[in-house]
Amino acid sequence: MKFLTRTVWILSFISLLTDVASEMLYPIMPIYLESVGFSVLLIGILEGIAEAIAGLSKGYFGKWSDNSGRRAPFIRLGYTLSAFSKPLMAVTTFPVWIFLARTVDRLGKGIRTGARDALLSDEATPATKGRVFGFHRSMDTMGAVAGPSLALLYLYIYPASYRPMFLLAFIPGVLAIGLSFFLKDRKARPKESKATLSFFSFLHYWKTSPASYRKLVGGLLMFSLVNSSDVFLLLRIKQAGLSDMATIGVYIFYNIVYAIAAFPLGVLADLAGLKRVFIAGLLLFVVVYSGMTVNSGWYWYGLLFFLYGLYAAATEGISKAWISNITKKNDTATAIGTYTGFQSICAMLASALTGWLWFRFGAEFAFTVSALMTLIVAFYLSQATTEPGKTVA
Repeated sequence: MKFLTRTVWILSFISLLTDVASEMLYPIMPIYLESVGFSVLLIGILEGIAEAIAGLSKGYFGKWSDNSGRRAPFIRLGYTLSAFSKPLMAVTTFPVWIFLARTVDRLGKGIRTGARDALLSDEATPATKGRVFGFHRSMDTMGAVAGPSLALLYLYIYPASYRPMFLLAFIPGVLAIGLSFFLKDRKARPKESKATLSFFSFLHYWKTSPASYRKLVGGLLMFSLVNSSDVFLLLRIKQAGLSDMATIGVYIFYNIVYAIAAFPLGVLADLAGLKRVFIAGLLLFVVVYSGMTVNSGWYWYGLLFFLYGLYAAATEGISKAWISNITKKNDTATAIGTYTGFQSICAMLASALTGWLWFRFGAEFAFTVSALMTLIVAFYLSQATTEPGKTVA
């Protein structure tokens, strides 16, 4: 498989190891913060600010990567910050320190995202974008399977012993840092720009970007506004009577399906079209969220999370592959960084909106609204967007 170059393999293994570290902590992070005195409100503020910083920084550092013509330094620094943030969480429980450690983690994600995806795009041709991004997402999600599984095993042996987990999560993070030093930049001429790069300078890209980019990203962001956190899905099945272990088990099952399906769906997208596979993924999302309005047993929710894994595999990597195919090569990091930056902000708003709808009108209404709005987005993307056969010159 010639499209799986040395760089693609290295980036994929780095993402796998980083996700092992992050997902080890994902199920226990709220529990740990509550155990050291954080209120639910303070946890919400912490996560909201951290995600906002990560979102905005993706566009800024993506623009910086494009202007400098370099990818590897941004990738290396981003993964390094995320790795070192894990043990910092265990040093002290002082709220300001916890906030700084969490922000360092999210800032690391913001620094690396645009440059990493641009480097993946550079390793592919327009005909192999789907499978390259799909393979990367598959490897990344394998880490999301291994991480919670290791967390379950650890907590089974050492119940309620949370702090040492932050130190253990540092191990795969260090391995990821080591791998990042094997990355090499392709020869690329930096942009000739003498203007000072401000934090919000990436926003200017929206005005100068191709019309096809604005149409596509506009639709993707409309979807992001109704695509709330997976926590609401887990909360729904918990309310239906599933145990804590069963709920985490369903989350692991979803990631297994996602990891297995991401690469073959990427191949399918290259053959049948990125647009077709992405819209099919949105329709799966509609089925899942509609199904969440039905109160049933574990088998029903198991089926829904199976479909949810297919939805994620058909959309996450595919959207970035699609964006990279309709933008200039030396704008790739800016284009993807701008999109993922706005996406982070929209996702934060989506969770707030879904939480309010759930509280005010009930879970069924909240899920129904998301399903109906996603149908509208799918129709919009089918009519308003195109998929060129080659990258813009």
